[in-house]
Amino acid sequence: MKTFEIPEFYKSPILARVKEKRSAQDPKKKDFSPTILDFGSVRFILARHFGFCYGVQNAIELSFRAVKENPGKRIFLLSQMIHNPEVNTNLQEQGVRFLMDTEGSTLIPFSELNSEDVVIIPAFGTTLDIQNQLSALGIKLQTYDTTCPFVHRVWNKAEKLGTEKYTVIIHGRPMHEETRATFSHSAAGSASLVVKDMKETKLLGDFMLGKITQAQFEEHFKGRYSTDFNPATSLERIGVINQTTMLAAETQGIADYLKNIMVEKYGAADIKNRFADTRDTLCYATNENQDATQQLLKQDADIAIVVGGYNSSNTSHLVELCEQRFKTFFISSANEIESTQLIHHFNIHWEKRESTTNFLPDKRPLTVVLTSGASCPDAMVEAVLMKILSFVGNNKPVETVLADLN
Repeated sequence: MKTFEIPEFYKSPILARVKEKRSAQDPKKKDFSPTILDFGSVRFILARHFGFCYGVQNAIELSFRAVKENPGKRIFLLSQMIHNPEVNTNLQEQGVRFLMDTEGSTLIPFSELNSEDVVIIPAFGTTLDIQNQLSALGIKLQTYDTTCPFVHRVWNKAEKLGTEKYTVIIHGRPMHEETRATFSHSAAGSASLVVKDMKETKLLGDFMLGKITQAQFEEHFKGRYSTDFNPATSLERIGVINQTTMLAAETQGIADYLKNIMVEKYGAADIKNRFADTRDTLCYATNENQDATQQLLKQDADIAIVVGGYNSSNTSHLVELCEQRFKTFFISSANEIESTQLIHHFNIHWEKRESTTNFLPDKRPLTVVLTSGASCPDAMVEAVLMKILSFVGNNKPVETVLADLN
């Protein structure tokens, strides 16, 4: 597997040893059981897979390389490189400036750029319109295009569906950078529509079966379908793709639901002509992290802590899973933990930061589930682990715990 040049301050000596040992024991990644770090007074249950994925490591390497290789030049990022505040702040400290915010609003007009400037495309990719605008300015985008290869794979799948005359249904968060980019690439070759979740998918199904009017459809999905999308004819042949960081089970559920709608409308005999047999388009890291989190749910624990950027889609889905079993705290860093009495965390349902007192149970030994999203540095996870240990006290030395790993 390819290795990347990642800044040392993102690495964790403790977690690196854990991952190396698990990798040696399970090189084919078939064992999704968690790792137990037993410090005596507190036990951490670590997900088998967490932290930087291939696409994020690639994006970080290219971004820091852009800074190193272009002294004296102006360097810009289209928007956040990944959804992690520390990584984005580190790049800004290197002089990198953002052209847009995460929703695509302009921070620096493209008219201020010139052909000598360096522009980094983030891991989410970007739209064809933005690519064309920057290319027209003479900016060489290919040099520092950090678009994740798994996002490219989704675009290729959309292109294939288009050549086969299917309409593309995209499961994703409509305002997420990746979904906007995927919609742009998909719409270039086929009629395309974005659905956010199963609730919206059922609304789409109601329209397909004539249970709601076209006016009702257009009102709800306004701005979410391509210019060549015709509600009356574009839903006769469909295929489903997704934003790579969505919940795998939800994407599969959406595909199954729409397939059943097509069977109900056109009959089972014609289903292969009506519904494309698309394979799941989640990236490997999303699948691995979600599968590893599912294994965490089989454990007994007092609380769960998930570390990552609050606008990170893949991280929020790990939180959703953990909440099924544990009292779960979604934090951006160890700085959100002030003491055993106070933690600041993000509520994904209300989309706001909250504070909880007395969050750490008094019982000993204390058992804590710990994981992180694909854009979170391992150093940040280690910082959380060490902070909890500092609160609890009377623990085994780190070296002893690592030596005792099975």
